[in-house]
Amino acid sequence: MNERSGERPGSGRSNPRRGAARYAPVEKPKQMRSTLHRLGSYFAREKRVLLVVFLFVFLDAVVSLLVPYLIGMAINQIGIRRQYVHFSMLCFILISLAAFYVGDAVLTFLQGWLMASAGQRLVSHLREQLFKKLQKLPIAFFDRHSHGEIMSRLSNDIENIDTTLSQSTVQLMNDLIMISGSLLIMLWISPQLTLTSLIMVPLVLLLTKTIASRTSKLFIKQQKELGALNGQIEESISGMSVIKVFSHEKQEIARFSKQNEQLTRVGIKAQIWSGFFMPLMNVINNLGFAAVATVGGLLAANDRITIGMVASFLAYSRQFSRPLNDIASIFNTLLSAVAGAERVFAVLDQKEEEADPWDARSINRNQCKGDVRFCNVSFGYVKHQPILKEISFHAHAGQVIALVGATGAGKSTLVNLLTRFYDPSSGSVQVDGIDIKRYRRSDYRGLFGMVLQETFLFHGSFVDNLRYGKLDASKDEVIRAATAVHADSFIRKSEKGYDTILQGNGGNLSEGQRQLMTIARALLANPAILIMDEATSHIDTQTEQAIQNGMAQLIKGRTCFIVAHRLSTIRHADQILVIENGRIAEQGIHEQLLEKKGHYYSLYRDQFSS
Repeated sequence: MNERSGERPGSGRSNPRRGAARYAPVEKPKQMRSTLHRLGSYFAREKRVLLVVFLFVFLDAVVSLLVPYLIGMAINQIGIRRQYVHFSMLCFILISLAAFYVGDAVLTFLQGWLMASAGQRLVSHLREQLFKKLQKLPIAFFDRHSHGEIMSRLSNDIENIDTTLSQSTVQLMNDLIMISGSLLIMLWISPQLTLTSLIMVPLVLLLTKTIASRTSKLFIKQQKELGALNGQIEESISGMSVIKVFSHEKQEIARFSKQNEQLTRVGIKAQIWSGFFMPLMNVINNLGFAAVATVGGLLAANDRITIGMVASFLAYSRQFSRPLNDIASIFNTLLSAVAGAERVFAVLDQKEEEADPWDARSINRNQCKGDVRFCNVSFGYVKHQPILKEISFHAHAGQVIALVGATGAGKSTLVNLLTRFYDPSSGSVQVDGIDIKRYRRSDYRGLFGMVLQETFLFHGSFVDNLRYGKLDASKDEVIRAATAVHADSFIRKSEKGYDTILQGNGGNLSEGQRQLMTIARALLANPAILIMDEATSHIDTQTEQAIQNGMAQLIKGRTCFIVAHRLSTIRHADQILVIENGRIAEQGIHEQLLEKKGHYYSLYRDQFSS
């Protein structure tokens, strides 16, 4: 603690950026009361620790309030007029001050340690709840929200809550006690000096309002300019190959420099205006300090107050004014944290996938024949905007069904209904003669193996990724699956072979190699129903032909749905469904559809006209 100001060293209260933070744009919560009440239920998990922390905060504030009084008593032990020093009392007071300083440091450490521990446990529980919730939400939620937005709630918002709980809450509590305690003691020491000290409060409020009106607009503009700059950087990095192909490096640099210059100008203005706050605040505080010293000196000269009490009062006036300067920025931090908590709770309140009916059937891969039937199925992601319209077809067990059609016709939507990522608006989807809603959802989805156009690999070794659909698969089974799709060769060429750790999403592999990995993963899982959505779009024709030959035996005996734009991959399908505007326009085998010279014939002719 600083004798002159009553501040603790290292507390962050003299941070020069505090003025800037005070006027930075703050996202305010929409439902402050309900969100705080809900956060309180999480606080209740740590109520014993929090009670101890609050007790330490109170004791710490009491110690801080006693220190200036002891300093005044120490000064009074020096008889200025009578020229004597009461050494024994002075030594006692100094020893007491030293004990108080040590006690203050211990209390500060304990409350920080306990609050940090409680805050970490609290947000750990909240983070775990949120992650578990994400696993239970339907695919529709992830289609409506960007991955970046969801990640922000799981990381930034949770971290913001933790920071506020660990630091700002204790700080705000301490400041409120210091303000009220200092004011009461100041009134007890001298009402006249208190009135003199409070004269400066309106100047502080006027200064805050004046600067806030200027800086808040500048900070909002700075945030917009920063967002535009970040968007330009992301766009430039994502399109680097296009920039280099057209030799537009200079144009991009010039565009960036212009945007950067705009951000710099706004940032300078914002920082300058916010930088006015602390110097002007110091001027006001020093003027108040001088006024109190002057009035205190006059009172002391008339023996209406002792010199020691004047010194104590000056310290109390500093302890009174300092928290006033900090509360605004602390309150903004609390608002941001509550807004973050509100976004987290919004996810926790999302409707989960419907629970299985009490009489839901269990099913496994060995029991499933793979007979699939769509009966007058209609569906739309948005109400009254159907994507699929009265779709009906029958895929017999073991058949290869190809889905073709223009982009947006509804092919992938049909697959989403089959895997029960969505439920039909009307009609039914049946597997082995039973509506798929009658099956346990987890059992039912375990019937499928999927290979999508957008490949995804997890962090881990080749073996870990290939075993994802069958955790108990042996090393030999893994190698056989990789060999069947011609992935074994490039895996063995890696540094540690099958034990090589892949970078994020297989960043050290080519697009084609990643697709081979996902194909092998699906085949190793030995699903009853196999879905391939543009699974060979990133693979060269020669490799694709080799994969087709290798997969001929692997897909035998299981129902397979293939979504394809490249018609060469589905010529031998048992059924080809041509989807047009959400309906089945044509249905049959390759030769039959060519003879009809309809939609399929047009698609085939466009691809192979040469």
